[in-house]
Amino acid sequence: MQNTVVKVAVAGSGISGAVCAATLARNGISVTLFESARGPGGRMSQRREVSDDGRELLFDHGAPYFTVTNPDVLSVVAEWESRGLVAEWKSNFGSFDCSNNKFVNTEHHKLERETKKYVGMPGMNSICKALCHESGVESKFNVGIGKFEWLEHENIWSVMGLGGQHLGHFTGVVASDKNIASPRFTAVTGQPPPLDLTLAPELAKLQNIPVHPCFALMLAFNDPLSSVPAKELSFTNSKVLSRAFCESNKPGRSSTSERWVLHSTMEYAEDVIAQSGLVKPSKETLSKVGNEMLQEFLGTGLSIPQPFFMKAHRWGSAFPATSIAEVEKCVWNEKKKLAICGDFCVSPNVEGAILSGLAAASKFKSLASTL
Repeated sequence: MQNTVVKVAVAGSGISGAVCAATLARNGISVTLFESARGPGGRMSQRREVSDDGRELLFDHGAPYFTVTNPDVLSVVAEWESRGLVAEWKSNFGSFDCSNNKFVNTEHHKLERETKKYVGMPGMNSICKALCHESGVESKFNVGIGKFEWLEHENIWSVMGLGGQHLGHFTGVVASDKNIASPRFTAVTGQPPPLDLTLAPELAKLQNIPVHPCFALMLAFNDPLSSVPAKELSFTNSKVLSRAFCESNKPGRSSTSERWVLHSTMEYAEDVIAQSGLVKPSKETLSKVGNEMLQEFLGTGLSIPQPFFMKAHRWGSAFPATSIAEVEKCVWNEKKKLAICGDFCVSPNVEGAILSGLAAASKFKSLASTL
């Protein structure tokens, strides 16, 4: 099918938006992708940092890896693997009980060890990078969406930037950000949400989607943490830490230093945000969070040395606490040619986001074939 008459604006270059955009472009639909950040990825971003002594340090500070069970997603991931965009991470898994400072093993952990873990190559954002630059996808970074306006008399969308600039007219719109019509957008930016909830009855589902926040702490050590027997850890009975991942153990990563990413518990992140608010956290707040997370890690009794680099990052609305379109896999209004996709539609993980992006693309593919 070739139908370049259909022009679709995709907001957000996380895995859901990127999958949707690339799928549409492969089917001859003209796609313009808008992303407020410098590059693609969303929570699949890779963070580049430089240590005081000039060493480059790369961290997957969002999603550390992903697993797949759905046949449609398995097919997509197999294609990515054939292109060298993903590889299996064969890490060993452990669970650490902070109440008695011991590793514990259960059948659940055994099952988790046997599940294939995939990582982007050479970073988690490599998948989104490739998808956003596929033929037929015009990607515009550092461009945040300020307003989606439906022009009823013309049956098209007018898209405006955060500064009020006109970004173009489009046949349809895909939004892959759960905050696109949420008061949380206003709390963060001070501006009204880009999408008016009254435009379509389906959008009511987007109002105040509950989310779980998380802090990530990036650490780099001169020497391997030989006292830690696993490269991926979950923590039990800790109020501060939930998981830890050895970044430098992943395939395709530099091993010149040992790098770890720690994730906080939801409760810890909520407590910090309750005190500091949803605005961008200050350096002081991030420094305090980083020190508290590091002390919890050092306090495990695992003989962990002091890192030569540490930096905390806040994911303010990291994980959706509900699924708003488990059956449909995306929110769709055919009259206005509007799709909402993301992990919040299906399940709060990478696989759910991919499924939702594919579903949104499918709606437009079906629509385009009738035009």
